[in-house]
Amino acid sequence: MSAPRQLPPRVGVWLIGARGSVATTVVAGCAALTAGLRPLTGLVTEAPAFADSGLPALSSLVFGGHDTLDCPLPKRAEQLAAGGVLPPGLPAAVEAELAAAEREIKPGGPLPGDTRDEEQLIAAFATDLRDFVRRHGLARAIVVNVASTEPAPTGPALPASSLYAAAALRAGCPYVNFTPSTGLHHPDLAGLAASSGLPYAGRDGKTGQTLLRSVLGPMFAQRALAVRAWSGTNLLGGGDGAALADPAAAAAKNAGKERVLADTLGTVPEGQVHIDDVPALGDWKTAWDHIAFDGFLGTRMVLQTIWQGCDSALAAPLVLDLARLLARAHERGLSGPRPELAFFFKDPVGDAPASLAEQYAELERFARRLSEEDAR
Repeated sequence: MSAPRQLPPRVGVWLIGARGSVATTVVAGCAALTAGLRPLTGLVTEAPAFADSGLPALSSLVFGGHDTLDCPLPKRAEQLAAGGVLPPGLPAAVEAELAAAEREIKPGGPLPGDTRDEEQLIAAFATDLRDFVRRHGLARAIVVNVASTEPAPTGPALPASSLYAAAALRAGCPYVNFTPSTGLHHPDLAGLAASSGLPYAGRDGKTGQTLLRSVLGPMFAQRALAVRAWSGTNLLGGGDGAALADPAAAAAKNAGKERVLADTLGTVPEGQVHIDDVPALGDWKTAWDHIAFDGFLGTRMVLQTIWQGCDSALAAPLVLDLARLLARAHERGLSGPRPELAFFFKDPVGDAPASLAEQYAELERFARRLSEEDAR
C-alpha cells in the first residue's frame, strides 16, 4: 500500500490592519486564486522566473492579524465589491475563507484608554502570534504591516507600527513593512533586528506613482535629458486618504517618492507631491505628474502622466508575493534586511538600486538563489 500523500507545510500571513481594504483584498484574492475563480494577474511570484524557487503554495497560506477596527472581513469584502474593488459575487464565493480569517483577528492597540505600557503591548501581540502558529501547526508566519500610514514619531515612545514590528521579531516571525510608517526603522529596534536572525523587508509598497517614477527617472538619466522640475498630485479616498490628510503622515509618504527621483536622477528637481483626500473616490486613486525637462540645445519640453488605479488591487498581489518570498528566505536560513526585494518598495532596506529594471534583475537573482541547495 502506498504511503499517504504528505501535504506541504502551512505558512501563516499575519496582517497588521487586518480588516482594512488591502488586507481584505489579500484574503479574498488568495482564496479566489486558490479556487481558480480568477486569473493570476498581478502576482509577480507566479512568473516563470520563480517556478523553481520553492515558494509556498497559495493554498498553504493561513491568514490572521491585528486590527483596532471591528467591521468583520465578510462585511468589509461586501463593501469593497460594492465599490468595484472586488469582482461582483466574489465575497459570497469566498465567504468561508473570509470568515476563517476573521476568527483569527485579534484586538490591536494601543486603543484609547489603553493602560498597558510598551512592553506589555509587545508581549501581548507576540503571544497572539505564537498562539496562531501553534494552533494551526504552521511552519512559520510572516507579519506584514498594511495598516494606515502613521505620522513619524516626534518623541521617545515607540509608535504602534514599531510595537507590532518588535512583537513580530520577538515571536520569531519575519517582518514586512508595506507602509511608510516607522516599523523596524525606529532606532530603539536596531539591536533587536540585528540579533533576531530573521529576514525582514520594507518600506512602503511601490504600487502606482512611484512605480512609474522608478521607470521614467532612469530613462531621463540614460538619455542625458536634464529634468528641471517634477511635480505631482495624488487624489485618493478610503482609509489611506483620510490618514494622509494629516500633513505629518503625508510627509512620511512623500519622502519615499522624492528619494526615488534623487537616486535615479542624481539630483533633486524642483517640485513637490501634493496629496488630497477625496472621500468620494473610495479605494481609487488618481496620480498626476508634470515633468519639465531640457533636451538638445536647451529645448524645453514637458511630459505629463496620469495614473488611475485601485490601491488595494495593486497592493494585494504584492503582499502575497512578499509573504511567499520572505517565507522561503526564512526557510533557507537567510536573515537581516533583504535588499533583493527592493523591487516592491519606495524606500527599501539595505543597499539597493533605485531603477525598477535593476531591481527586477536583483529579484530574479534572488529567485535563483532561493532554488539552490544552500542559500546561505
